[in-house]
Amino acid sequence: MTDRPWVRPAARVVVLDPGGRVLLLGARLTGPTATPREVLFWYTPGGGVEDGETLREAAVRELVEEIGLVVPGRLLEGPVWFRRHLSPWGERTIDARETYFVLRDVVHRVDMSRQTELEAYEDQPHRWWSVAEIAASGETFAPRELAGVLPQLLTGPWSGPPRIVS
Repeated sequence: MTDRPWVRPAARVVVLDPGGRVLLLGARLTGPTATPREVLFWYTPGGGVEDGETLREAAVRELVEEIGLVVPGRLLEGPVWFRRHLSPWGERTIDARETYFVLRDVVHRVDMSRQTELEAYEDQPHRWWSVAEIAASGETFAPRELAGVLPQLLTGPWSGPPRIVS
């Protein structure tokens, strides 16, 4: 691995359906040249911010790219959470600086046809999860404390400052 982590600003979206379930994607890769494995962890749609993009613009673009959902940025509440996470990615370490938004009352059939080549190769599963299912699951989630922090988002429009999650 290289000595210096790759600092990567990222925008993520907690996509909630009318019943309060959250849409999560299953990560299956450990690096850009790895072979997809069983799901390593479940996470919200989103990804790296490209040059010239705001966090909100990146979140909107990632929704289109990863799940085929087109929404105006004004519908995203937040930011609601901040998360910093160091993780290996192939031969590098990523220092992810994640900003989370929330999108409510989504009725959508996931369409992964606009994914990047790497995302399509990973062939990620997706699933709508309730808080109870997350809390009872033996799976790993990002953020790790998702079952504990998600209920605060279910109570209505976000009005507080962003919360730091792990």
